[in-house]
Order: sequence, then C-alpha cells, then structure tokens
Amino acid sequence: MKIKTLPSKQERHKRFGSVPPVIGNKPLNKEDMTDLQNIPNDFLFAIESVGICNVKHPILIQSDYKPKNHTTVGTFSLTTSLQQNTKGINMSRLTELLQEYHLEGFVVNVEQLYSFTKDLTERMEQKSAHINVHFPWFFERTSPILKKAGLAHADARMNVNYDQEKGFTHEVELTVAVTTLCPCSKEISEYSAHNQRGYVTIKAEFFNPLNLIKDWKVILLKAAESNASSMLYPILKRPDEKSVTERAYENPRFVEDMVRLVAADLFENETIKSFTVECRNEESIHMHDAIAKLSYTKED
Repeated sequence: MKIKTLPSKQERHKRFGSVPPVIGNKPLNKEDMTDLQNIPNDFLFAIESVGICNVKHPILIQSDYKPKNHTTVGTFSLTTSLQQNTKGINMSRLTELLQEYHLEGFVVNVEQLYSFTKDLTERMEQKSAHINVHFPWFFERTSPILKKAGLAHADARMNVNYDQEKGFTHEVELTVAVTTLCPCSKEISEYSAHNQRGYVTIKAEFFNPLNLIKDWKVILLKAAESNASSMLYPILKRPDEKSVTERAYENPRFVEDMVRLVAADLFENETIKSFTVECRNEESIHMHDAIAKLSYTKED
C-alpha cells in the first residue's frame, strides 16, 4: 500500500483559502485606540436597556431542600440604561463583572443580585441596570411509599432591577411540572379518566426579599405541587405508582382549578406582595393544550 504524503499544515491552509495577516498601520495598544462608544454627541434618544443576553455561566444555588448547595448553569441577560449623549456602552465590562463575581463564588440569591446590579450601574456609569438569570434547580425527592430517593428539578428565574433614584425591584419565577387529572373525564366515564403533564408557572414579588425565613423556591414549589392532582417523582416502584395514580384520581383538576388553588396559597402567604399564576396542560386526548392565568397584588 502506497503511503500518502500530505503537504505541510501551512500549505494545506493556504490551499483552502488562508492568507497572511495584513500589515496595518492602526494602533495596537488599547490606550491609543479610538473609543467610538465614548465620543460625546447628541444621539437623539436615551435607551432603556442595552447589553447582552443568552450568557451561560456556572452558578451556585442554595436551597432548603437537599442538596443544600449545588452548582448549576445560569443563563444571563445583563443590561444597563444608556444616556442620550453617549453612543454606546462598553459591553466587555458586563462579562468582566460576571467573572469577578464567579471567582468569589457567585451564589445566585436576591442579596447577590442586588449587589451585582448596583455594581454594574456604577461600573457602566449609567442610571440603572438589570439582571435576569434562569437556571434548573435540582432537589431530592423520595417516592411516596418505598421512599426511593432521586433528584427532581424545576426551572427557576430571577429578575432584579436597580435604579439610582427608585432603588431595587425584583421578581422571581418558578415553573413546576405536575400531574393533572381531568375532572370532566372522571365524571362522564364509566371507569378511568385521562390525565396529562401540567406546567405551573408562578411569578412573585416579596415584601422584603432580603429577610425571607424560607427559601422562595420551596415556597413556590409547594404552592404548585400541593394543589395538583399529583406531584412528579424521579423514581417510582409499583407500590409508589399505585399510590400516585390513586392520589391523582382522588384530586381531579382543571387548569382553572389549578390557578385558583395555587393563588389561594400565595394569597395566604404574608411574605408575598404580588403574584401571577399560569397553568398549561399538555392535553393527552386533544390536539391542543389548555391554559389559565391569573394575577393578584396585595397593594392598592
């Protein structure tokens, strides 16, 4: 067999279109380069928010449920305001600050996000900043009868805004998958009833988010799962499955039922200032999903 001889890597790159670097005359040092974003002028309008999104970064999560501390991946949106007399922001500063927090152990909680948005506002020399981060939250769950442990998860999101004049605002969000069994199917059928995977999304604002005694994620998780036909489990053996299906049959829920029952629990929680509850059922015998949504605020 004849051994094939290849040209050098440099020659191969040349054949596929690579060309030598251009010898230019523009400055190489940052101090000598023109900064277009910071040339003052009247740029017609101020901008509410400008920055970057879909930034994936490792983060630390703390929880009242096991594991008490774990690492997950956060997807960030980082933006600031922009004044009318400034052309643009220095976007590299956004990820620079994210890296600084990461090196110090970025625990994603309200206190850290408050600190981050204030630091970002000052670093960017703007009037306001916004951070949005969503991440999967993992927690241990045991099966109802045999107590087999595994990791369940819910999708969490946190929004924090900082304004030099108005201060901080926040909103947290949790999307929880549950089982819902159709009350109508149960009522009209001689036996059985159809059920489906439901997704409950809760958005909430707290009166004092920095002084919560309980984990906000657990508060919203319990509100969603305790009102469903059944919660979901990572591990089920036959005795567990019997328990889960019977519980679902005993607790039928329309999407309308779900949002009202969850709202009642949130209404009774004195730490919650306002909330929005939405439920979407992936209908198992229809070609469509069913949805319901309601919002409530405890302030006039």
